Amino acid sequence: MLTLHPNCEICDADLPPETDQARICTYECTYCASCAEAVLKGVCPNCGGNIVPRPIRPKGAWRSGTGLENHPASTTRRHNKYSVEDRKALSDKLKDRPAQDR
Repeated sequence: MLTLHPNCEICDADLPPETDQARICTYECTYCASCAEAVLKGVCPNCGGNIVPRPIRPKGAWRSGTGLENHPASTTRRHNKYSVEDRKALSDKLKDRPAQDR
């Protein structure tokens, strides 16, 4: 189950569970759409994988045991541990390589 982290790891922008501006990689590293595209160029600075839109978890339980009411989003904020230079170097190296070939 996705953790739904509450913030962008780069700029610390709030990313509530209902936003369509959250992006994630396969390890659930979380970024805002702006940082994912303009800063990271679609490359996760932690794993080198691609970054995609994060699904929106329904507020209500349309099926028993589902939705935010049963599985709330995380409130633990995360921040990227790599320097601006390190992130740029990896993004520049991998941005033109298809995700399946990284």
